[in-house]
Amino acid sequence: MKVLSKKPRKQRKFLYNAPLHKLSKLMSAHLSPELREKYGRRSFPVRKGDTVKILVGEFKGVEGKVTGVDRRKQVVYVENVTIKKADGRVKPRPIHVSNVMITSLNLEDKYRKQVLEAKMPKEG
Repeated sequence: MKVLSKKPRKQRKFLYNAPLHKLSKLMSAHLSPELREKYGRRSFPVRKGDTVKILVGEFKGVEGKVTGVDRRKQVVYVENVTIKKADGRVKPRPIHVSNVMITSLNLEDKYRKQVLEAKMPKEG
């Protein structure tokens, strides 16, 4: 997907107004070094069921399964990453997709597995 403008204001406008089918590609996170070497690619879209490690912020270093993905806000929800509200309720804390690294992929979907294996490096 190509961004036509160099201006930050227009790039942000593009992100905020992008259709949902294009946001799925923008929801990519870096792969761990092991996965990067195995599949021969740097990043991959995050899905529910993947295991991620948080790299930035208050929960830095926490590793957990993705319990939800919000494409519109470009955030993921990770298990055991919560905040306590003033009235005592516990709420999942959204983490921006750029602040996580995928450590384990959920490959139950045969199409997703096929996409990964298509780019695998040739051995020999």
